[in-house]
Amino acid sequence: MTDNLYSLFQDRFLAASAKPSLIDAEGQGPTYGQLDDLSARFAAVLRSYGVEAGDRIVVQVDKSVGAMALYLGCLRVGAIFVPLNTAYTAAEVDYFLSDSEPRLFVTRTARPAAADHVAVMSTTPDSPLWAEALAAQPDPVITPRTASDIAAILYTSGTTGRSKGAMLSHGNLISNAQALNRLWGFTPEDVLLHALPVFHVHGLFIALHTAFLSTATTIFMPSFDAAQVKALLPKATVLMGVPTFYTRLLALPDFGAADCGSVRLFISGSAPMLAETHRQFEARTGQIVLERYGMTEAGIITSNPLEGERVAGTVGFPLPGVDLRIADEQGTPLPHDTPGVIEIKGPNVFGGYWRMPEKTAQEFRDGGWFITGDVAVQSPDGRVTIVGRAKDLIISGGYNIYPKEIESVLDAVAGVAETAVIGVPDPDFGESVVALVVAEKTVAPSLADLEACVREQLARFKHPRKIILVEDLPRNAMGKVQKNLLRDLYRDCLKG
Repeated sequence: MTDNLYSLFQDRFLAASAKPSLIDAEGQGPTYGQLDDLSARFAAVLRSYGVEAGDRIVVQVDKSVGAMALYLGCLRVGAIFVPLNTAYTAAEVDYFLSDSEPRLFVTRTARPAAADHVAVMSTTPDSPLWAEALAAQPDPVITPRTASDIAAILYTSGTTGRSKGAMLSHGNLISNAQALNRLWGFTPEDVLLHALPVFHVHGLFIALHTAFLSTATTIFMPSFDAAQVKALLPKATVLMGVPTFYTRLLALPDFGAADCGSVRLFISGSAPMLAETHRQFEARTGQIVLERYGMTEAGIITSNPLEGERVAGTVGFPLPGVDLRIADEQGTPLPHDTPGVIEIKGPNVFGGYWRMPEKTAQEFRDGGWFITGDVAVQSPDGRVTIVGRAKDLIISGGYNIYPKEIESVLDAVAGVAETAVIGVPDPDFGESVVALVVAEKTVAPSLADLEACVREQLARFKHPRKIILVEDLPRNAMGKVQKNLLRDLYRDCLKG
């Protein structure tokens, strides 16, 4: 008996071998049997590169069927899959490579890298690694894994500027996929419309794993385009998205109930959805969006019900098997309807941060409770409402952005005395990044220099929408910058 996640998938894939798995807008794509075969060919190639169980495979490629077959091939071999945002710069990628020490780095374009091997793969079967897989003999072996063996490492930006690699085990991923598959009522008749990135927990694990367990067909879009999603919705039964998906659909003047007749479930996550967006979507379509709450370190934690009331502005109830409490800074549980930090434990909760035992120890309490850093209240019936975030995390378009990382880049520019990065309201992305910069007394940096430095070192989604030169930053009696005052002062700075 093995707890390898791929063994769970394969049982289902082979039983539905003639069924379409990942298809494009025209309905073309591999069956589940063909996807199983392609993953076995990628596994053969990985083994030819010397990849063994526990080796890291860092992957920074565009979304494609080949990329997913490579991921499944990694599971088959027992290797640890490390997906990277395709927007990351070379400087950012170099950190991830040095930290994870991969056996293989798969990239869109060849370049020297800190890995034993580098392979190139694009979105087409004639690209080098994909073509190599197609020419290989399928390797049927699925390496045995235990529930605690690591299946993936996903890097999250750190509050100190240094990214942390969350280690997710086969058991973590299996438990979350099975719980969501049941909770959201997935069946083989479902068709998932997938427009999410696949370097993120949401698109890779939450969406695809849930669909794979039911051998549901997935319409696999390269990226989100509101007009194309609208056109494809009549072919789908489920859409998973971030709040920006829904605001952009609502921005289409002719979008409405007629587009949604076949859809049984709209799901939103990765960032809070405004209650007004929730109400507008229901008014336009007659459909009530199901909001849920999750994070890289635990997958999905809570969900509004499939059957029952979905309350705008809330994220529902803890998943079966997940223990959740609202606690104060010392970890003491608080009464119902009292704001505090969400702490959780359960089979979905990760084992820790890669090569960061001290950081891991800081984030867990005695008894295995993981401190999420999100502030919420819980009603007497168990429903959870997020009311804020401990720390200064910015969530823009579903992406987590830590101000310290951007501040560290700006602080290094000649002429900068200090900086403060904040999130301000954005009707499309939820929040956008604004940077406040205080110049040295003798020399001031130019906006062009600041923008160029950010552009060179940080992925585009982290770039400030606006950089503002200011005389000073407000501080409290302890000398700490009062970002709450800055958020109030500059909340409308992007308007007009």
